[in-house]
Amino acid sequence: MMSIPHDTEGAIMDDKQIEERLHAVETAQAAGAATLAGAQATQVAAQAGSSATMAAMQAGTMATMVAGGVGFVAGIFIGLAIRSAR
Repeated sequence: MMSIPHDTEGAIMDDKQIEERLHAVETAQAAGAATLAGAQATQVAAQAGSSATMAAMQAGTMATMVAGGVGFVAGIFIGLAIRSAR
């Protein structure tokens, strides 16, 4: 069991001191909440950026593959046309 010291010197706080401490705690809590909200917003933005990057990369890859396929087929037909012309 904890024992409470019998001397109360320095343990008495007036209303002003209590209000100041309460205000400090409230300010710290508000700062913590703002920091958490900022971190969450940053994480959401990073995830959105990552998703957009992946989508753009996939679209670019597909466009490159399609262009390569079209170029390949066109090359075959041009090659056949040149061969037939001889």
